[in-house]
This record gives sequence, C-alpha cells and structure tokens, in this order.
Amino acid sequence: MPVLASVGGGAPLERGRDYVAVTTVIFDMDGLMFDTERLARDAWRRAMAEHGYALDDSVYLAAVGRTVEAACRVFVDALGPDLPIEDIEAAKARYLQEMLTPRPPLKRGLVVLLDGIGDLGLSTAVASATARAEVERRLSSVDLLERFDAVVGGDEVARGKPAPDLFLRAGERLHVSPAGCVVLEDSEAGIRAAAAAGMIPVMVPDLAEPSPLVRALAAAVVGSLPEVLGVLQELGAARR
Repeated sequence: MPVLASVGGGAPLERGRDYVAVTTVIFDMDGLMFDTERLARDAWRRAMAEHGYALDDSVYLAAVGRTVEAACRVFVDALGPDLPIEDIEAAKARYLQEMLTPRPPLKRGLVVLLDGIGDLGLSTAVASATARAEVERRLSSVDLLERFDAVVGGDEVARGKPAPDLFLRAGERLHVSPAGCVVLEDSEAGIRAAAAAGMIPVMVPDLAEPSPLVRALAAAVVGSLPEVLGVLQELGAARR
C-alpha cells in the first residue's frame, strides 16, 4: 500500500489537504548509500598534490553530487585554466578504484532502510552522477543490485545535478509520477535536482550540513538512513 505525501513537500502534513500516493524512493549513491565521499576527496587531493595543487573543502563540496565532467569544471574554475585536469582526474580515478576494491563501504542502516521500504511496498531506484556501469558494479559488489527496480547513471542524461534529468529518467523507467517519488540525497546539488523534478527531497547530510537553501527545499533533513523510515511513516500517518 503506498504512503501519502503533501504535494510539493516541505510543509507539515495536514488532514483535509490534497495528497498524492508515494510509490517510489529514489536513492543517490555516493555519500548516501556508500561512505565514499571522503575517499573521493582524498583521491582528488592526492592527485592534485602530485601536480602542485591543494584542494580546499569549500571547492570540493561545490563539486559533490555532480558528474565527473561538471566536477572538473568546478575545479578548473576555482584553481585556474592551467590546471592539468585530465591527468589529475585519471590519477584520481585510479586511486579511488584502489580504495573501493574489493567493495565500497556501506553507510550505516542502509540494509535496514531497504528492508523497511520493501515492507511498505514501494519501488526503488538509484540515480547517480556516476556512470551506470560503475553504479551497477558497486551495487553488485555488495549484493544490492537486485534490491533496486531501476538504475540510472550520469552518462545516460544530457545534464547532471542540479538539473532534474537523472531523477526524471528514473521515474520514467519505473512509469511513476514525479510527485509520487521521494528522493534521498546527501548533497545540495541533489536536493536542488529533486526539487526541480517535482519530487519530494529528503536530505541525509554527509560531508556538509544543509544550507538554508537546502532546508527550504527539503521535505525533511534526517541524521541517518534509518530515520528515513520515520519520515515515510509520518507521511503515511497523514493518510485520509
């Protein structure tokens, strides 16, 4: 049975308002399901240091949630046009792959959350800025690929986050309305993308606390993945 949510999210649910059935939960991957953002940051820093550059947190956080191409543009804009970004990105990819072998570390409570979502009868998808083949490889390495009804990678859409394309493509593959999708994200770019898609954004912060913009856009901000079940149950409690 689907849970119910107020259209647009963000405001307290009230009886007597119009509600839409929540049918789907869409997951980001890095920083949300896998504890990989710190590893990626370390890989970028190591690669840049080899070329004489330092990567500040403020610059790195501006790239979180974006495709590799978009992240590279962030770094070039911040560090200058002479940045040998192609060489740095290639080295970063090697270092990160080493750190993720044989499998990426799971975020606490992910399996509990997936079990709970299954009990609610909701469909699930992964929509990640990472290329689809790599998303599927990582999910398979931890025996979670079969837990998702659809997977969308950043190489399958024209625009990455904060554009809504990834999440809209996931909804299309599952043949569900955007208004019925809850999106779980750890980054500002992802929350903006979910809101732009007309979906219900829920943030589980990772490296950075939510900005005022994120708090305004998100239907909820929770401290851990298991707490998402409470949000879904709260939405369900608003059923008329």
